[in-house]
Amino acid sequence: MKIDNKNFREIYNAYFEPVCRFLNYYTRDISVIEEVVQDVFVKLWEERETLEIQYVKTYIYNAARNKILNELRDVKNRNVLLENWAKREFENQQAEDCVDMNEFLQLLQAAVETLPENCKEIYKMSREQSMSYKDIALERNISVKTVEAQMGIALKRIREKMSGHYANEMKHRQLIWFLLMWFL
Repeated sequence: MKIDNKNFREIYNAYFEPVCRFLNYYTRDISVIEEVVQDVFVKLWEERETLEIQYVKTYIYNAARNKILNELRDVKNRNVLLENWAKREFENQQAEDCVDMNEFLQLLQAAVETLPENCKEIYKMSREQSMSYKDIALERNISVKTVEAQMGIALKRIREKMSGHYANEMKHRQLIWFLLMWFL
């Protein structure tokens, strides 16, 4: 079926409201529903020359259903990302309130400086220069497994030094582990 100005108007008038009611099964948010249905009709109009539609009703309902499901998935993903961000920000704020961050960062730097030279360089390339293990291996002409092993050693030694410093502060133990995981 080819779509022209006249039959597009007829299709729009015939299906806009029923498709909106159909999408009401997926969400009750009328603004999202109307936006999705509008998008389906805009796409139908814009691609009218290239689309080969045998059953217009089926095309519109399927397109609307797929679009609303994608929209709901995207909203859910966005909400999860926002929740995770808010949680991290809240934890960071609590961490800053409970621990002197300057002291923590100085202790972290001191712990890094106690690492064996090769281990320290690999750690700094990974954490300070944000290089991947593969890139470090290529630059240093070593295997990725060697980089992984050196990073394992570095992280273990840094954690031991840092937790040793805060060992007497039981109330901060969980927070310190969080900070170590965040920075390491």
